[in-house]
Amino acid sequence: MHEWRMRARERLAGICRLCRVCDGRACAGEVPGFGGVGTGASFINNVEALRHLRINMRTLHPVSQPCTDTTLFGIELSTPVLGAAVGGARINMKGIITEDELAWAMISGPACAGSLGMGGDGGHEEVLESTLKSIKNCSKKGIPVIKPRLQGELLRRMRLAEDAGAPALAIDVDAAGLINMALLGQAVEPKHPRQISEIVQSTSLPVILKGIMTPDEALLAAECGCSGIVVSNHGGRSIDHCPGTASVLRDIASAVRGKLVIMVDGGIRSGVDVLKMLALGADLCLVGRPLAQAAVGGGEEAVAEEIKRITSELKVAMIMTGQSHVHRISPDVIHEPKSGFAASSS
Repeated sequence: MHEWRMRARERLAGICRLCRVCDGRACAGEVPGFGGVGTGASFINNVEALRHLRINMRTLHPVSQPCTDTTLFGIELSTPVLGAAVGGARINMKGIITEDELAWAMISGPACAGSLGMGGDGGHEEVLESTLKSIKNCSKKGIPVIKPRLQGELLRRMRLAEDAGAPALAIDVDAAGLINMALLGQAVEPKHPRQISEIVQSTSLPVILKGIMTPDEALLAAECGCSGIVVSNHGGRSIDHCPGTASVLRDIASAVRGKLVIMVDGGIRSGVDVLKMLALGADLCLVGRPLAQAAVGGGEEAVAEEIKRITSELKVAMIMTGQSHVHRISPDVIHEPKSGFAASSS
């Protein structure tokens, strides 16, 4: 891990600092790049929302071999930690890695770790092309995330995903005003619920909406027939001053649990972070920036090792909180401080 981090730091000089604490402060406003848009508050809030949550340690129990196995749309996974969609190497990484290399690392790496990766779409045709090629060459173990383009173009790209054998597809509706797309003359738009319904009815694949931040929109996604959502503010890269995803996850999960699969991203850096998100109601967690850094520093092997690291930390966290299976993470893992007592900063 040390070797790939050193290589990533060298290759990403001037793009990403690989900070010891990846919290969006040093790279605020660096879009294109790895930072958050504007003041960087949305990226920072993702990390802070998780950091402020405390967990209840419990060690008087019989759990010594917790199970992290799970499934997504019938696909067996050894971990609830998935790879988020990362694309646009030419713009965000200044071409230090090719789109094919990035897509392959972000799809094949998670698959090698017994997980699943997502692949991006972007302002250049090569982004989605590389994603779909990687999915096809990786035994169809990957989910493309298509930008919320004008409806006709979105449906065309959906057909390409079907032809590549993708097991599901996602639409990152949180990219409806993305600056990078506008700069490259690529039209994106917010989606009316009837457009979402049309998309769902036009494919046999499960449809995931990425970019849900309120219970009412989560309910709309369920009503439109979506199979899953990702609670996400696009990693803090689409609009400034959003709350952190961990701040809104519990209310969203309460509104739609059992109606669709609930995924979440935003500031997840460790197994303890994953435990917190699962306790708040997520079924699966997506990790982005740490895997992108790994992809640059060590390719698919480094991406696989990062997922294994986070999963190993999750198992330790489950032992230390008495949780036997990721399907049964208890909400009372989260410590609720009594009124009048301030939370510790440690």
